[in-house]
Amino acid sequence: MASSSNTATYNTPCAACKFLRRKCVPDCIFAPYFPPEEPHKFANVHKIFGASNITKLLNDILPHQREDAVNSLAYEAEARVRDPVYGCVGAISFLQMQVERLQEELDAANADLIQYASSCNHRYPHQNMSSALPIQSTTTTQYTSQQAPRQIRPNNNAYYPTPSTFSFPWNDNNASGRGGAAGE
Repeated sequence: MASSSNTATYNTPCAACKFLRRKCVPDCIFAPYFPPEEPHKFANVHKIFGASNITKLLNDILPHQREDAVNSLAYEAEARVRDPVYGCVGAISFLQMQVERLQEELDAANADLIQYASSCNHRYPHQNMSSALPIQSTTTTQYTSQQAPRQIRPNNNAYYPTPSTFSFPWNDNNASGRGGAAGE
């Protein structure tokens, strides 16, 4: 009777080896990143980049970077399959335009709030109208040179900071450093 150490173990080949119809060796570079349960992942990456290029890329980068590289390749390949012309650039451009549009809407709404608060302060100078001003959080939003705060000049020629200079909880970085609720 054979001992358990002499029995051959048959592992399921990774998605890459199965797709390429070759034997999946124990040190297969594809196996950790293309499990047999996700054959479409390798099929898309292979269709766009080619198995040889993927092998070269994975061999040229450090082992701890490989998972991120494969995830990036898979995302780009999936985007290219869905949109052969623009690929992931089309999705990124769409999201950037959406962010710009929403920021403009937010700036306009906050400008209206500031104008309302200013007009209330002129009509009722003895009342505290701080509740009409945009809410400020205890942390501040950092701006890059491209996002420098702008100024609004109301009818009385006094300068007021635009809403983009006020820090709001949804604009601030959360503990993960990736932004507010939408960045989580």
